[in-house]
Amino acid sequence: MTKPPRPADDDLITPWLLARWLAVGAYVGAATVGIFAAWYVSPPWLASLGLDPAADGHTPVSWHQLRHWSTCGEWAKADGFAPAPFRLAGGGIVGPFASPCDVFGAAGKAKASTLSLSVLVAIEMFNALNALSEDCSLLSVPPWANPWLLAAMGVSFGLHALILYVPPLARMFAVVPLSRPEVALVLAFAAPVILIDECLKGVGRWRWRQSRAAAKAEAEAEALASPPASPARGRGRAGAGAAGGARRRVKAVA
Repeated sequence: MTKPPRPADDDLITPWLLARWLAVGAYVGAATVGIFAAWYVSPPWLASLGLDPAADGHTPVSWHQLRHWSTCGEWAKADGFAPAPFRLAGGGIVGPFASPCDVFGAAGKAKASTLSLSVLVAIEMFNALNALSEDCSLLSVPPWANPWLLAAMGVSFGLHALILYVPPLARMFAVVPLSRPEVALVLAFAAPVILIDECLKGVGRWRWRQSRAAAKAEAEAEALASPPASPARGRGRAGAGAAGGARRRVKAVA
C-alpha cells in the first residue's frame, strides 16, 4: 500500500512475468506426473537419497513397461512380471493381484495417484509463498509477513490430511494413507518450486538493475550531448532587463 500506483499504460502481465509463470507451471506439471511415474519405476537415485518409493514392498516396473502399460497382457507373460502386494500406512495391504495388470488398475495405482495429488496440493501451497512478493525474495519478505496466508496453508494441509487418514473420506476420494517416508518424498518433489521461483526472481531483479543502469547512462549521455545555454545571450537578456528597470524608475520619479 505504500507503493505509488502503476502507470495507466503499464502492462498488467509483462513478458518476463509470463515467462516465470510458464516455467513454474511446467515444473508443477512435471513434478505431479513425475512422482506418479517414480512410484512405479522406483529409480535408484531416489533410493540413494533415502526416498525409495519401493520401500512399501511393491514390484517396480521399467520405464518401457510403464509406457506400454496398456499392453501389459502381452509383455507380462514374456517378462514373467508378477507384482507383489504392497503396504499402506497404518497396516493396510494392497494385493495380491489376480492379474499382473491389476497393478495398473484402480487399486494398484491408488498410492501413485495419492502421491500425485499430494504433490499438487503441497506445490500450490509453496507457490502461494512465492506470491508474497512479485520480485522480492522470501529472505526479504518472509512467510510470516502474511500470517493469514500461513493460516490458510495450515487449513489446506489439514483438510488434505483429513481425506488421507480418515478411512471413509479416503474411500470417497479414492486415496490411501501415506507413510512418513512417502510424505518426505512428496515434499522433495514439491519444495523445489520455491527454489525455481527464487532463482527467477533473482534474474528479474538483475534485469531491472541492468535496465535502470542503462537508462541512467543514456540520460547522462543525452545531458552531455545537449548544447549549453549561450553566456552572451544570457548577459544580453540581463542587460535588457536592467535597462528596462532603469527606464521604469525614471518615469516614476518624473
